[in-house]
Amino acid sequence: MSKNHSPEEILQSILRNVQVGGNLTTGDITQILNLLVIIQQPDVFKPKEIPQNIPRGSIVKFVGRAETLVSLHERLQHSSQVVIAAIEGMGGVGKTELATQYALIHLLLNTYPGGICWLRARDEDIGLQILQFAIAKLGLKPPEDWDLPQQVDFCWSRWHDGNVLVVLDDVNDYPKVEQYLPPQSPRFKLLITTRLQLDFSQSFTLDVLSESAALELLQEWVGAEKVTRELEDAKEICQRLGCLPLALNLVGRYVKKRKISLAEMLRRLEEKKLTHEALARDERDRTWTLNVKWGVAAAFELSWEELNDDAKELGVLLSLFALAPIPWKLVESVETGKDAEQLEDSRVELESLHLLQGEDSYQLHQLIREFFQLKQAEFNQVEELKRSLCRVIAAVAKEIPEAPTLQQITYVTPAIPHLAEVANNLIQYISDKDLIGAFTSNARFYDGQGLYDKAAPWYEQCLEVTKKRLGEEHPDVAASLNNLAVLYYSQGKYSEAEPLYLQALELRRRLLGKEHPDVAESLNNLAVLYYSQGKYSEAEPLFLQALELRRRLLGEQHQDVAETFNNLAVFYRSQGRYSEAESLYLQALELRRRLLGEEHPLVALSLNNLARLYNSQGRYSEAEPMYIQALALWRQLLGEEHPDVATGLNNLAGLYRDQGRYREAEPLYIETLALRRLLLGEEHPFVAASLNNLAGLYYSQGRYSEAEPLYLQALALRRLLLREEHPDVAESLNNLAALYRDQGRYSEAEPLYLQALDIFERQLGINHPNAVTVRGSLANLRDRLPQNPE
Repeated sequence: MSKNHSPEEILQSILRNVQVGGNLTTGDITQILNLLVIIQQPDVFKPKEIPQNIPRGSIVKFVGRAETLVSLHERLQHSSQVVIAAIEGMGGVGKTELATQYALIHLLLNTYPGGICWLRARDEDIGLQILQFAIAKLGLKPPEDWDLPQQVDFCWSRWHDGNVLVVLDDVNDYPKVEQYLPPQSPRFKLLITTRLQLDFSQSFTLDVLSESAALELLQEWVGAEKVTRELEDAKEICQRLGCLPLALNLVGRYVKKRKISLAEMLRRLEEKKLTHEALARDERDRTWTLNVKWGVAAAFELSWEELNDDAKELGVLLSLFALAPIPWKLVESVETGKDAEQLEDSRVELESLHLLQGEDSYQLHQLIREFFQLKQAEFNQVEELKRSLCRVIAAVAKEIPEAPTLQQITYVTPAIPHLAEVANNLIQYISDKDLIGAFTSNARFYDGQGLYDKAAPWYEQCLEVTKKRLGEEHPDVAASLNNLAVLYYSQGKYSEAEPLYLQALELRRRLLGKEHPDVAESLNNLAVLYYSQGKYSEAEPLFLQALELRRRLLGEQHQDVAETFNNLAVFYRSQGRYSEAESLYLQALELRRRLLGEEHPLVALSLNNLARLYNSQGRYSEAEPMYIQALALWRQLLGEEHPDVATGLNNLAGLYRDQGRYREAEPLYIETLALRRLLLGEEHPFVAASLNNLAGLYYSQGRYSEAEPLYLQALALRRLLLREEHPDVAESLNNLAALYRDQGRYSEAEPLYLQALDIFERQLGINHPNAVTVRGSLANLRDRLPQNPE
């Protein structure tokens, strides 16, 4: 608003624009809203003959609704008969305030010279209110011996000339007031505010504010500087209150009066939720704008009183779910004693009062959910509802496999927030047999997408809760230890995984005996870890024990047997024992195809591993189609952003590099590195491997200045994450030595070769291909060194 013009001048300018253009714009509305705050009493500009009874009070800036006010005005103008427009919405969303601001704006603009009549539908008899307005404001004198409807008709028929706005505020029983409505004349515009869903062509639902508008409203109370300084807390408060205008006004005023930080306000809200005094109206405070009639809970109570008992019970049931869209099929699965049609009737009743929104999946507003939670105490059957809900969620949890595909992830995604809600807040209603699944289902959902950081808290919580309920000596505690160790392994946290694997193995042996499939699982997992740590002499006997035990206990045709075939084959390939590895890879692939079908992530893994073996043997024409098939399968089943897809890209790039197809290899290596950094973070062995591989490609092309920093990063990362005597560390030492050798930096290369050779010989044996290669490289280097004279 211009500082050089008075409110009167600004108003006249807007009026001229409207007369020329014919329509109000959002800019016009925003300017008038600002004017209203400044002048407080808009009728000071208006001729006294305009009759109106708009509620009076302190006017605060009205934000986030300019477009809605424009739309509302357009709805009220377009008709050849009486226009009825209804503002619908949940309690506290600002329906009455919107109607008030609309009336004030058009009082300033003289849109309704015939008067603005405000009627309180919930409080008093509408007919009496109309009669009182006509007598007091219009000077009409209906015959006293007529009945009330006749007197009201008399008033309507003799109403002042010009367009008339009639506001019917907070309608909760439309048929009761319908007989008193204005006659069928286009000059009468009827604006209704209601919690109900009314079937008018000009009805619209008023939603909560956007985040930006909510922040602006909060700023009106606490100041722009405070919101800017504590922006994240301000956003949290808006989110915590679900951007509900009534709640934001109450909380903003509380903060202003108490002079507390937004962080402290947030803490208090989290502690007491809807019962906090900041969300209640102080009846002793008369400085409020007149339209703030209730606190938040009191506003919701009005809607609650309109519900029948079945709808109230459904509201309580829905409050047990998470603050997220609730699939209706989950609600129907909960045992309530009601059939599907009765549940639908209750749902429709909640929807009709704007307490529930959605289609197929339904959402409660955050504060409505808290209100319904407060009402749980009124229902004796709430404990059984909790137990029944937990049985439903436990059944859903069992549908999430250990390695879910993208299709399975998509299918269970809507249920995940509710699985989390049960695990976090209703776990006492989960049976002992379903306890571990309540946590592992959430973990598998994230683990299966390669989102290890999101999976970790669920596995950690599972271990803690399982120990607390079942005691330290229980098979499910051993399973929880094992699951957490597997997760740590996937994150590259080998030193954290090892003690958990050992604890799980020892506990399973003690509780289940040595001849048990779970013991075989622990042996297999520990062997994989030792292999990844370069502890090959410790890994092989464990692989063999696991394979023998699984074959004997589970039979030859079992997925766990295929897993151990695959893992032992990986081990043999790394040892250069190619013929033994190939036989096991082929058995694993054939078994997985038979048990799982052609389209499964584990079949893709077997194809990839067999291709890698062929690549190691120089059998490129056999390897390439397998790599391509595995990558396509992973992309199809797991999506583009998954660690297995990164593995497929990396291995295909390696094949192209080995064939000298550098232009095809480079973009794949770069994509692999980016994907692994995204999914696994900067500190992970696979990221180190990608750095090493990309450096190797540059080295092969003679791009030494690009290769060196990558080799150095890979070496530093492997030393940090693995251990000094790990074969991957030796690989990095060897690669860096070769780079220095080819640059003629012989004195820098020799000690690196010596370190690499020492590690390879001690860890893999003196006859391992890697040890043989390094010895040859070292000998070649020494031939290039200048000879010392005797």
